[in-house]
Amino acid sequence: MADFVIPDEAIVDERFIAASGPGGQNVNKVATAVQLRVDIYRLRLPPFAYHKLKQLAGTRLNSGGELIITARKFRTQEANREDARRRLAELVEEAHQRDARRIKTKPSRNAKAKRVDSKKARSRVKQARGRVRMD
Repeated sequence: MADFVIPDEAIVDERFIAASGPGGQNVNKVATAVQLRVDIYRLRLPPFAYHKLKQLAGTRLNSGGELIITARKFRTQEANREDARRRLAELVEEAHQRDARRIKTKPSRNAKAKRVDSKKARSRVKQARGRVRMD
């Protein structure tokens, strides 16, 4: 992953918007939050990383293929810009990490028997909760 660089043409838009949170009167006057829009198709990711990035992005990915990262943690535009770009790099780095292949296994005969026994025991408990009969 160390050799992957986010190309400049992938960043579609970098917009400064009004933020909430710390900053006092400054937050009402200055647009310090950063909204970074990145075209994931221009990142030129390998197929496995592209699919994982889509999964990791979740609702931050719009239908046009743009990943939207909003950074408003800090009081200055520069710090928020760095935070947004750092978060983008972390997301792309995490997308490049392959998941371990799952090895299919079957439950053992003993595990199946234990499961059936626990279901039978639970059934007996529930049957005992029924109406009491006077015999």
